[in-house]
Amino acid sequence: MALPACAARALGPPLQPERRAPARTTCPRRHSRVEAELAASRPGSVAASVLAGPPRGVSRGFNSQPLLDEPPKASSSLAGAARTSLFALLPRSRRRRMHDLRRRWDLGSLCRALLTRGLAALGHSLKHVLGAIFSKIFGPLASVGNMDEKSNKLLLALVMLFLFAVIVLQYVCPGTECQLLRLQAFSSPMPDPYRSEDESSARFVPRYNFSRGDLLRKVDFDIKGDDLIVFLHIQKTGGTTFGRHLVRNIQLEQPCECRVGQKKCTCHRPGKRETWLFSRFSTGWSCGLHADWTELTSCVPAVVDGKRDARLRPSSKDRRGSPNTNPGANSPSSTKARNASKSGKNFHYITILRDPVSRYLSEWRHVQRGATWKASLHVCDGRPPTSEELPSCYTGDDWSGCPLKEFMDCPYNLANNRQVRMLSDLTLVGCYNLSVMPEKQRNKVLLESAKSNLKHMAFFGLTEFQRKTQYLFEKTFNMNFISPFTQYNTTRASSVEINEEIQKRIEGLNFLDMELYSYAKDLFLQRYQFMRQKEHQEARQKRQEQRKFLKGRFLQTHFQSQGQSQNPSQNPSQNPNLNANQNVTQNLIQNLTQNSSQNSSHKENRESQKQSAGQEQSDGNTSNGTNDYIGSVEKWR
Repeated sequence: MALPACAARALGPPLQPERRAPARTTCPRRHSRVEAELAASRPGSVAASVLAGPPRGVSRGFNSQPLLDEPPKASSSLAGAARTSLFALLPRSRRRRMHDLRRRWDLGSLCRALLTRGLAALGHSLKHVLGAIFSKIFGPLASVGNMDEKSNKLLLALVMLFLFAVIVLQYVCPGTECQLLRLQAFSSPMPDPYRSEDESSARFVPRYNFSRGDLLRKVDFDIKGDDLIVFLHIQKTGGTTFGRHLVRNIQLEQPCECRVGQKKCTCHRPGKRETWLFSRFSTGWSCGLHADWTELTSCVPAVVDGKRDARLRPSSKDRRGSPNTNPGANSPSSTKARNASKSGKNFHYITILRDPVSRYLSEWRHVQRGATWKASLHVCDGRPPTSEELPSCYTGDDWSGCPLKEFMDCPYNLANNRQVRMLSDLTLVGCYNLSVMPEKQRNKVLLESAKSNLKHMAFFGLTEFQRKTQYLFEKTFNMNFISPFTQYNTTRASSVEINEEIQKRIEGLNFLDMELYSYAKDLFLQRYQFMRQKEHQEARQKRQEQRKFLKGRFLQTHFQSQGQSQNPSQNPSQNPNLNANQNVTQNLIQNLTQNSSQNSSHKENRESQKQSAGQEQSDGNTSNGTNDYIGSVEKWR
């Protein structure tokens, strides 16, 4: 049957077969126009969804064009059937992808519309809430009328500024560490930078009684002369960090020369080619890897003698063994130290200590990674120990991967009580020969020797108190660091989780180190408090002397101007009264100055005789001297 002319024009030219495909004589059943028209008329079908467009309430915006080019609308049903047949000609997979894309587009447009309307409703509600709050606070001002558009913009700007400030504050000052967020920062002065660093109580109660000489450590270190700082580096005590501070972070007239890629630095004296520092990062392990007290006291003079004559051997002012009360006071090493101190040059020994449990766990982790310290010589009394005196805890090349229980079970492990062993004079107990004396007596001698050597050292610090360690070193040697030390409370040892039973066992294996560390911590904190009090007293005395000097200058100028104003026409030689006034003024100032110097000398004598307990009384005497001075001046006037 032939179609009318209008229907033929609406349908357009007949469909042409694809290239390289045979021509069809009859259309397939799935391409029939009747079925296409029926598919378009069914609700929910693919063709109906394509022709229907976006759902109700969703506008045609960006990317909202139909998936297929829509032909011009026709009024007849045949035109709709023709448009439907174009979609039906596509493969089924293509139609499915186009349908999924259309559904996603509808869901995204719906979400964007909901989000836009939600934000608009939230802003409208916030506007009404803020308007109500401002009307309550600023009632008289808000009674004029509702907030106009300009007020709304100003209010919105204030809110946005407040939110921005809060965000910036959280980035700049996270948590409660910001001092601006603490109320006590406005009611109290700035905190002490040397406050308790181990989160313990700031109030320190001493347990040991030390003399003024034990607390006052003031070394007249002559870097241009022949003085030498010897650093005794104990394993896993933070000595590597402190050693780097000595060569890279200290203010010197001639700083150490450190080259990139090299561990050792050249630390020469000003104008000389001699070193002033004997440490790992300046001279290397010249006396063996982590040499102890016994090795250094015999090795350092020999190393120095390799560059100069033996008669110029430096002394060992701080190389003291145990006092005469100890059993080995007359040992060869102690006699050698006393004889060497007769020369005019000094060795100043320094070291760093650490909490024994943390140090033990840190050494275990270091051994797990393959550390052996095989290069350590352990020379004592001129010879290293034999394999019977010092057996090894492992049979292979290293002890890497060993568990903590195996590390603690080895009875020959040098990690046990390492700090006491490295700070004591081993010649007092027969070096590493355990058959010389009973174990109990041996431990007592080693502990007393370590305490004595530590107390007579020029300086020692604690890993748990980095800032206090820096302060005491600067006050002891009169040498300042460039940047402050950093306290690291999170270390490899702190990451090891142990129960109470293991901790008790570690403390039992290091019972000598536990007692030594308690003694060292008490001495360290007492020295710190003593030096801080001494610094405050010196600053207060300096301010008092400056006030006295300024008052004397003021009185002298006042009396001279008063004498000249009485008779300005006469010469000083012709005015005996003026000369007499000047002489009296000068005599008064001279007497007052002598009195103040006598008071200060008496005060120093009293301070040298008394300990820190009597320092407040000396301050009161100084203040009384100041009051007497002011009273004498008022009486004379």
